[in-house]
Amino acid sequence: MFRLDRKTALVTGAGSGIGRSIAVIFADAGASIWVVDRDEGAGSATVELIRSKGGTAEFAVLDVSVESAALGLAGRIPTLDVLVNNAGIGHVGNLLGTAAADLDRLHAVNVRGPFNLCKAFVPAMLARRSGSVINLASIGGVIAVRDRLAYTISKHAVVGLTRALALDHSHTGVRFNAICPGRVETPFVKARIAEYPDPAQAHRDMASTQLNGRMATPEEVAATALYLASDEAAMVTGACHMVDGGWSAGK
Repeated sequence: MFRLDRKTALVTGAGSGIGRSIAVIFADAGASIWVVDRDEGAGSATVELIRSKGGTAEFAVLDVSVESAALGLAGRIPTLDVLVNNAGIGHVGNLLGTAAADLDRLHAVNVRGPFNLCKAFVPAMLARRSGSVINLASIGGVIAVRDRLAYTISKHAVVGLTRALALDHSHTGVRFNAICPGRVETPFVKARIAEYPDPAQAHRDMASTQLNGRMATPEEVAATALYLASDEAAMVTGACHMVDGGWSAGK
């Protein structure tokens, strides 16, 4: 079950963390992978990891906020079966600590990014009447997260984008779904925790927001993406899959 043999998948932000884990698990399931990232060194490392395990992968450098760059990449990939819009950035601050420029910066990457990639790749999927698009949203796309105003706004937009795409193209054979992780123990999160005066307490505080008392691993999020990419999820579209240890259920 959950095989991706003879499928081609593209994962943005695949140089580390959740994106790298998705690229690797897709390759392990038989897919040919396009690893996409702004960081050439990190993206190339993901490609080498996949190839070291016998998988097939290519790297492309891309700033997802640039529409022309997304369209140019689509011109290099004649057939794409799975598109994973994972690239994203964050910001800490409430209304008083958020500038308009902060909001614009998150919108450019977190919202325009998935929009640009969908504009570039979905038309060919619609023409073939086949494909799976997976957008990485967040717990912050379903409920508000304290002191994450711009981030919460952007991730609510990702959820809205996903649902609108699923509704507009519901009878085409192309599926659109979102994954909404809670706290995930990625290299980025670990680095931010290390900056706190008491990293151990900061780690406990972050983990405690989730009902099971721990953060998710990138591989656990990737497992959900694998299901959504697979043919076994043929009846799943317009859904937001929570991978949050129960956070969204309430406290």
